[in-house]
Amino acid sequence: MVTQDVNFVVTADDIDRAVAALTEAGFACERVEWSVNFHGLSKVSVQLSTEEVYLEFLDRAVPAEVHEILMRVAALEDTLSGKILAWKDPSRRQSIRAKGFADIVRLVESHPELREKLPQELDDMVESPQ
Repeated sequence: MVTQDVNFVVTADDIDRAVAALTEAGFACERVEWSVNFHGLSKVSVQLSTEEVYLEFLDRAVPAEVHEILMRVAALEDTLSGKILAWKDPSRRQSIRAKGFADIVRLVESHPELREKLPQELDDMVESPQ
């Protein structure tokens, strides 16, 4: 899924090094509970996810071309899993949970095979495609 932000994960030992590299490159940084957010000169924001659950995604990342750049991205199942985690977390802002739900719906519409991965409460909320 392409958005106006880039989320990335590094091993826990490399977080400080990644923060230093991006700060040195001119990004302003803000640390919050589950991420470090960077803002540069463009409209694209960069988010370093610090939650341990995302470290597991690294081993299952797949190659994909994003804006003509070949990179490794989270597998569809992991993308869905991350969206479900954000949607379920009551400590997240309502807007983040709502965006997570919309992303879940888009993922299931585009990849109907993912529907079987939804928890029952979400499965009940997501309409079947027409």
